[in-house]
Amino acid sequence: MKNVPTLDIRRFDTDRDAFVAELGAAYREFGFCCISGHGIAHERIEHAYDVFQRFFALPEDVKMKYHVPGTGGARGYTPFKVETAKDSQYPDLKEFWHIGREIDPDSKFADTMAPNLWPAEVPDFKQHGYALYEALDQLGARVLRALALHIDLPETYFEDKIDQGNSILRPIHYPPIEGGDVPNVRAGAHEDINFITLLVGASAAGLEVFTREGEWLPITTTGDAIVVNIGDMLQRLTNHVYPSTTHRVVNPPGADARKPRYSVPFFLHPNPDVVLDPVPQCVSADNPSRYDTSITSHEYLQQRLREIRLI
Repeated sequence: MKNVPTLDIRRFDTDRDAFVAELGAAYREFGFCCISGHGIAHERIEHAYDVFQRFFALPEDVKMKYHVPGTGGARGYTPFKVETAKDSQYPDLKEFWHIGREIDPDSKFADTMAPNLWPAEVPDFKQHGYALYEALDQLGARVLRALALHIDLPETYFEDKIDQGNSILRPIHYPPIEGGDVPNVRAGAHEDINFITLLVGASAAGLEVFTREGEWLPITTTGDAIVVNIGDMLQRLTNHVYPSTTHRVVNPPGADARKPRYSVPFFLHPNPDVVLDPVPQCVSADNPSRYDTSITSHEYLQQRLREIRLI
């Protein structure tokens, strides 16, 4: 069976052409790649997981203080069984928190990017949560530089399109499965909305990607590797050269189903005013443009949040 490769991003500096070719091939094939050598300290990730787990352990009424109805969960807390994968009958078995970019109140994006909420009950939540946000934001920008080169765009093509991106760090808690039959996998089969997603570790197995051959392929990482996958916005911008691949989180068998699962994806979004038209480098006689209307990333996001029942 084929496996999603793990590539050391330090090779982007030491063996650039080969790294870019291998990275591009991985994304064209799977829409996924595992990235090692990223330099994000293990302690930074551990500290973040610690504050996130402490928050999820709080009583329900305390957590609900940070739930803001009508905002699509853009910031703060979203309780269990709210988000539902597109076309799925059942809501996902998870609760989560959203950390967004800290922006100036007078930013032109202030009307679309709300201020962050920080739980007073976990005093170091902001320190460790936002440190991980910034580290993954920087790593995502490096991955996008390599992806740009692979499709003959300038290395810096994405920089002014993501510097004020509406990116989200989402700590997720999947509770232990209790009782008899469970109707849903923990997170239903879906594609991500954004440019790229960076997934830092998962405390239990379960992530699977749907291959071109129509099979579910488990993704497991070793060492410091972070899973990075293509989202729908980048698929659209690259005219499907980089595919946004369906993936899911399944319930583990046996005793492992009785354990909680935590994961922390970082959804790297473009700036809200970026127009998601396919770039000319990805349009050809063999791959004609698949889109005849323009849409901004903010308009696209709102459309998709309605589909997954967050707004």
